[in-house]
Amino acid sequence: MACTEGVSRALSLSGAGRNAQVLILVTGGSRSGKSGFALQRAREFEGPRIFLATAQPFDEEMAQRIAAHQRDRPAGWELREEPIHVPDALASALQSAHTVIIDCVTVWMANLLLADDSFDEVSAAAHAGLLVSRARAGARTAGRAVIVVTNEVGSGIVPDNAISRRFRDCAGRANQVIAREADEVYSMVCGIPFRIKPQERQA
Repeated sequence: MACTEGVSRALSLSGAGRNAQVLILVTGGSRSGKSGFALQRAREFEGPRIFLATAQPFDEEMAQRIAAHQRDRPAGWELREEPIHVPDALASALQSAHTVIIDCVTVWMANLLLADDSFDEVSAAAHAGLLVSRARAGARTAGRAVIVVTNEVGSGIVPDNAISRRFRDCAGRANQVIAREADEVYSMVCGIPFRIKPQERQA
């Protein structure tokens, strides 16, 4: 019940259903309820919906995770998959969809890192900035929404190897760029959404 009440409160504070284009970032730890909340938030917008997935089934365990996410997704969503060229895929999706969920930025950053040995924080910020630009350009029509899911990866211990530290830094930098430009930012904790942007007005 508490989780449901938390989601309902977050949605009521968001101004859901307003007639404006909106960029939303949903962050949090693993299994914190990010994707579920993003889907709930998306239901507040009318029209066609596209789910833009960034994961690649590199092994059987990852393939099972992807399949589980697909089973949890409500009917009526079009699925598109793009591990690298996510900004371009978003621009294409917004030509037909009113709402697009991108899930997720951290997997996208990992894909870019594995594809390019020189990928660093500067590259991550540039890619994230391009994503924001595509979101704004493609969602100018009233009532359109882009909901971006990401992970908070910087709260644990410092990784013990260079590539893991570079991944952490790249993901953190990308998250900052998107959060700075987003209209709404939510942090998920144990399935409960906390709105951190815009902040609630004090009574």
